[in-house]
Amino acid sequence: MKIKIYSISRTLFGLSTLLILNGCSDSWLEPEPLSFYTPDNTFVDGKGFESALAACEGVMMQEYNGDGMPALTEMILSDIAVEGTTDKAGPQMDIDKSLLPDANLNSVDFTKVGWYWTNAYLAIQYANIVIGRIDKGTFKNEEEKNKILGQAYFHRAYWYYKLVHQFGDVPFVITEVAEPKTDYNSTDRWVILTKLKKDLDWAYQNVPDAVVRGRVSKSACGVLLMKINIALGAFDDALLIGEQIVAQHPLMTKRFTTNQTKANTNLMHDLHSVEAKLDMSNTEGLMYIVSYPNSPGSLSSQLGRNLLPRIVGVTTPDGLAGIVFTTNVEPQYEINKTYGRGIGRARSTNYYQYTIWTNKEKQDLRGVYNRDSWESPADMWYNDPVLKTKGNAYYGKNLIKNPAMSVEDSIRSWYQWPHFKTFVPDPLSSDWNWGGQTPMYIYRSAEVYLLMSEAHYWKGNNGQAADMLNKVRTRAGADPLNASDINIGSILDERARELYFEENRHIELTRIAYTFAKTGKNCEYFGRQYSLANLSGPGGAGSNVKQTGVNFYYDWVIAKNNFYNKGVSHRWAEYKLSVHHMLWPVPAAAINANTRGVINQNIGYPGAERNVPVLTVIPE
Repeated sequence: MKIKIYSISRTLFGLSTLLILNGCSDSWLEPEPLSFYTPDNTFVDGKGFESALAACEGVMMQEYNGDGMPALTEMILSDIAVEGTTDKAGPQMDIDKSLLPDANLNSVDFTKVGWYWTNAYLAIQYANIVIGRIDKGTFKNEEEKNKILGQAYFHRAYWYYKLVHQFGDVPFVITEVAEPKTDYNSTDRWVILTKLKKDLDWAYQNVPDAVVRGRVSKSACGVLLMKINIALGAFDDALLIGEQIVAQHPLMTKRFTTNQTKANTNLMHDLHSVEAKLDMSNTEGLMYIVSYPNSPGSLSSQLGRNLLPRIVGVTTPDGLAGIVFTTNVEPQYEINKTYGRGIGRARSTNYYQYTIWTNKEKQDLRGVYNRDSWESPADMWYNDPVLKTKGNAYYGKNLIKNPAMSVEDSIRSWYQWPHFKTFVPDPLSSDWNWGGQTPMYIYRSAEVYLLMSEAHYWKGNNGQAADMLNKVRTRAGADPLNASDINIGSILDERARELYFEENRHIELTRIAYTFAKTGKNCEYFGRQYSLANLSGPGGAGSNVKQTGVNFYYDWVIAKNNFYNKGVSHRWAEYKLSVHHMLWPVPAAAINANTRGVINQNIGYPGAERNVPVLTVIPE
């Protein structure tokens, strides 16, 4: 049977049928038509509107693919990873210096904070085109119209959910921008979230679950709605939706795909393989971005390049260069097609490599104790044929960390990684250097269980929270937890084990920080309560407050990230983080170009002293 998967190239990269809008900072949200077609003759039927939805999906694809993909910034500004490119100044290590409104905020060599600002509004514009013009279109029936409208609501909510947890109060653009505007104003994030809930409540009822893979489904709407409900304190609403989703989409608990016949693999390799994401029997995947070999418009994932350590500089104990990535190595010592070739952009922390893998995870297929699932430089080989020619004793032996290795090289070149998540074959390349094309999960049923666990936690139902965690844990082979084991730490630990590179880790930490502050619930993990008042610290340009007890995000990251909490430094920078980095700086270019309105800057960054009260009613 031919697998039917939506190819984004059919519309996104065939732009003769789509009005494309430019999101550059110099003309923020100013449209720039790149097609001789006009909206009036493009957005007239279902096919035309789907071209705008495909553009939204294209932005999602860019977030998770390519060199220095934006998703890395979400990892690096959290507890699970730090910037690993220690060979230059500029990357986001000393966050006090690298995250400033007028810094380069959209660069592979610095940070992708600015990418999120620009591209979120780009995708929102595409969604608003659909929403604003839907009543002028001609459709096969009401169901088709409602499905397309609901999918547009999802895409708009998907990016606003990110924005309000990355930048806080932001302009809420609810209509298509048809001409240059310079009168935007920041809107209260809680008001935005309430609007998103209303839209997604409708979408959840009107978008079907049976959609072409790569398109927004009912369950995808449901997962995003669960997150928004939890953010708003509507925990029962989140639980009801979660129960409905997992009833229709059970976890994959038995081996499947052709991977099950491969040596040194397990269920986790199956679940995260290219084959699994193409397999229509996979009940767990709820929302995907679709990219795969030989499909025009697909992007190279480059997961191996960005997430694996840079071992090319690791020398033999007697000081010789011992590693090559060429194709003339002996097959048994070939590295590219076995692991990939990394440059260490996202360096895993001790928390992710060690702390979360306890005795209760000894049998966990996702964890470091399973050496089929996890790999390290010590699993690779000195493979340079020159060593063999010289008769060097280390040829073919496993790599050894040199005690004299520099701090820079230790950070970038020597750490473990979850091989089952990062390995992507590249049949289009002769050497498989960095990671080929692959579909990726945006949402899975596993995360639904973790969200349900969290909703129970906020309600004080620790026994039920444990039950939900255990659905995911026991599938992976970990020991079950009891009610007495439950706190916010156990939930975040489980998210880290299950959702590496899938979740926007910084966003979820920030969402939890807001929930603690909004509810006033005692954070038993740290033994303190938080408040919405002064959540980002006292403010003031360059305040760089490093005082615990202000917000949960800072407390958690500082407690768990050994680079930020120990002041690890090398010749280019010292790793630093401050309280106000829970929220990111709004790019100065967006604020400065907005001459007839006020886009507020976040507390702790230069320009916040010019803030004004935010809008509490969404302008139509």
